[in-house]
Amino acid sequence: MKPVYLSGCGLACALGLDVTTSLQVLRQGGVSASQRSLPGGLGGSFPYYAIPYTQTNWNDRARDLVRRVAAEAGALQARTGALFIATSSFDIGSVEQNRTQMDYGMFAEKIAEWLDWSGPVYVISTACTSSLNALIAAQALLNAGDEEEALVLGIELDNRLTLGGFAALQLLSSSSSKPFGVNRDGLVLGEAVAALRLSTRESAPWKMLGGANVVDGSQPTGASAPAVVSMYQRALAASELTANEVDLIKVQAAGSPGNDAVEAQGLRLAFPSMPALVSFKATIGHTMGASGTAEIALLIACLEQEVWPKYEFGTDTELDVELVTAAPEKVRHVLATILGFGGSHASVVMGRT
Repeated sequence: MKPVYLSGCGLACALGLDVTTSLQVLRQGGVSASQRSLPGGLGGSFPYYAIPYTQTNWNDRARDLVRRVAAEAGALQARTGALFIATSSFDIGSVEQNRTQMDYGMFAEKIAEWLDWSGPVYVISTACTSSLNALIAAQALLNAGDEEEALVLGIELDNRLTLGGFAALQLLSSSSSKPFGVNRDGLVLGEAVAALRLSTRESAPWKMLGGANVVDGSQPTGASAPAVVSMYQRALAASELTANEVDLIKVQAAGSPGNDAVEAQGLRLAFPSMPALVSFKATIGHTMGASGTAEIALLIACLEQEVWPKYEFGTDTELDVELVTAAPEKVRHVLATILGFGGSHASVVMGRT
C-alpha cells in the first residue's frame, strides 16, 4: 500500500478564518460562545460558536468559506484527485433562507463548481462522524493507488433545523460545554468549514496510519461502551499499533452527561495505561459533520506550535479520566475520535514521520 500523508490543513471556525488566526486566538484564551435563539418563536436561546464571517447570504457565505479553507489546505495541487465532502446538514441553511430545495447530487455539484474541481466527487453523511469516515475512505482510495491526491472537506454551517432539533431532544447545554466536566449538562453546537489534503506524492510531518468505524444502533442518539472499545481496537489493528503506543487521544467529550461517561468507560477498558487526552468541544463547539476535519486541523496546529486549549471547569472524578492541560512533550502517535448519532463510532490514527 502507498503511504498517505496529511499534506495540508485549512480551517474556519469560531476562533478565526484560517489555521494561523485560530491558533493565535486560542493562545490568547479563545472566544466565548454567542447566543442563538430557537426558531419559530419557540422562545429561549442557547450558546453557539459561530464563524466570525458576516456575509448574510447563505450560499455566498458558504462559497467564500469553502474556497478559503480549500486554498489554505492546498486544493490547487489536488483538483484532479478525489474530493470528499463530509456534512450532516448539507445546505439546509440555504433551503431555509431561499425556500429552494436541492438534492444531495446538486449540493455536491455546487461545491465542486466552487472549487473548479475536475476529479471524482464523493459525499459522506454519517451524522457527526462524517468527516472521519470521509478520511478513512480517502485513505483507502489513496492506499490502493487509485488516486494520488484527495481533499476531505467538512462543512457544517448555521441553520435553524439543527439547533431546534437538538434543543427538542434536550441535548443542549444552557451554559457552556464542559467535556468530562463535573457539572456538564449538554452540548454546545458550532460552525466549521475545514479541509485536510491527503497525498501519496509528497511527504509531510504527519502520516495517516489507519482508522475504523463501528456502528451500534442500540443507542440511536448515544454511544455504546462495547462499540467504543471495538472502534479503538480496530483502528489500532488497521494501523499496526498496540494500545500502549498511542501518545495522545483527541476524544469526543462534548459535555453530554451520559455520552461522556460511556466514552470514559470505553477508554478505560481499551487503554490500561491511559494516554494523554484532549477535547476541543469547549473551544469551538460541536461542529457536527465537520468536527473530524476541524478538530484534526486544530490539533495538528496545536502540537506543532505548542498551543493548548484551556479548560475552565473541574473534571468529574467519577469518570476516572482527565484532559491534559498542556501539550505532551513527545507525541508520535495520535488517535482522533468522533461519536455520532445512529450509533456511529469512528477513529483515525496519525503518526509523525
